[in-house]
Amino acid sequence: MPTRARYDDVDPVAGGLYFLREELDCANLGVSVLECEPGWTGKQHDHAEDGQEEVYVLVEGEATVTVDGEDIPMEAGDVLRLAPDEERRIQNGETESQFVLVGAP
Repeated sequence: MPTRARYDDVDPVAGGLYFLREELDCANLGVSVLECEPGWTGKQHDHAEDGQEEVYVLVEGEATVTVDGEDIPMEAGDVLRLAPDEERRIQNGETESQFVLVGAP
């Protein structure tokens, strides 16, 4: 049976991060929506310990994702795959942006 949810029905974490794994009853797959204010910078991190690879889909706006020290500019429609051990940080541009973030081990 499919599971349906609305991301904006979930309480956000840190302002604009909506975790949907529980809401969608996912066993392994993590799905989140990230809404970024102009100039917002995320936490630098990796997933080396949990082995989670991630895909970032920029739905609206523009942003830069720094991966292992390399800046990767993104605009709406761009998709970026990240290996678990790659260190990453999202830096938003001058307008609001929205990402869909997907991850699984």
